[in-house]
Amino acid sequence: MSVLSRTLPPVSVSACLADPLIREALDGLRSDPKTLPCKLLYDDAGSILFDRICELPEYYPTRTELAITRRHADRLAAFVGDGTQLVELGSGSSTKTPLLLDRLPGLASYCPIDISANHLADAARRIQHRYPKLYVDPIVADYCADWRIPDPPREVSRRVAYFPGSTIGNFDADHAAAFLDDLAAKLGPGGRLIIGVDLRKSPDVLIPAYDDAEGVTAAFNLNLLMRLNREAEADFDVDAFAHEARWNDPLGRIEMHLVSLADQAVRVAGRPIRFRRGETIHTESSHKHTLDGFARLAQAFVVEDVFTDKHGWFSVQCLTVR
Repeated sequence: MSVLSRTLPPVSVSACLADPLIREALDGLRSDPKTLPCKLLYDDAGSILFDRICELPEYYPTRTELAITRRHADRLAAFVGDGTQLVELGSGSSTKTPLLLDRLPGLASYCPIDISANHLADAARRIQHRYPKLYVDPIVADYCADWRIPDPPREVSRRVAYFPGSTIGNFDADHAAAFLDDLAAKLGPGGRLIIGVDLRKSPDVLIPAYDDAEGVTAAFNLNLLMRLNREAEADFDVDAFAHEARWNDPLGRIEMHLVSLADQAVRVAGRPIRFRRGETIHTESSHKHTLDGFARLAQAFVVEDVFTDKHGWFSVQCLTVR
């Protein structure tokens, strides 16, 4: 049976999320300050742009995490173990995953989860082609919302979540702790987690990573307005907004904003939204953690091992359900 015939619906994620998209967009745009949920960045076009971001010289997280994973792949694979169900959250293009899968011939199943259906389908096909004996079970879902880990095709020794890419940084402290509590409950007794956690560092490194010279991150952020135009009956003039990355030191996070370049009014789902010149839409936060600080957030888990790069910029951590 093909990968697609098992799990992927013949409709786009955009169509599935149309009503929530409009509700969330309107709620955020009516708030003060204005916000939009970062998950809306990842439609098909946004996912492609994010793949380009990961290849930029300024964007250290991907290459740093990849180097850590490559260096410690044998130990990470041993932590996953044979006969397990590996669940990857926000799998995207699954570029790091083969470093584990190459060392896990006894894996019971691999379940990549992503919000972008077409992007997920392409990645799942590549994984299935590379590992024809592996049961690949892709799931289109928003892992920040209500979702469940699918039942594996056979009994497994444990469930292991793989959450690379420092996406946990998109959550504030309370939401991160609640998310990790929920994930531990889903994994159950004996469950394990391998997670990428970006660490605090100089804003001189951080700002260029989120506002690159080529303008790819700006295009990624502005694509959110294009998506609202396509799917929420909005009429944003994309040229009337500019991308901006800011370091918020008290909260320990990089923030992405879309700055209104003029006083203007926009309609979203037929409703007017007014902007002042210089007013922003806060579209994404990326919190940077200390090792001790993240351990306090992950109270549902025990931190078993931590791998970092030579600069101490990034960490890949192995946790077990407490």
